[in-house]
Amino acid sequence: MSADVTLYSTRFCPYCVAAKRLLDAKGVSYRDIPVDGDPELRQQMAAQAGQRTVPQIWIGDSHVGGYTDLAALEQRGLLDNLLSGASNG
Repeated sequence: MSADVTLYSTRFCPYCVAAKRLLDAKGVSYRDIPVDGDPELRQQMAAQAGQRTVPQIWIGDSHVGGYTDLAALEQRGLLDNLLSGASNG
């Protein structure tokens, strides 16, 4: 499964860790952008996402939201289709 996935995260956020584990378990490569200690980068993330919490996840050009949103897509069986549709971003 190949997809253009971007994840803004911090090192010690349990939801960030959970999101990475879910993506890793699915064999998905992703770009992890750490916002630890970088207020400007975190502000950029918040402007794009409309939210200040981490993780913030994009699949292709679609903003998924945080870990609970990602997990909900997986629970409903929609994540694989979204990941497939995001190939070549």
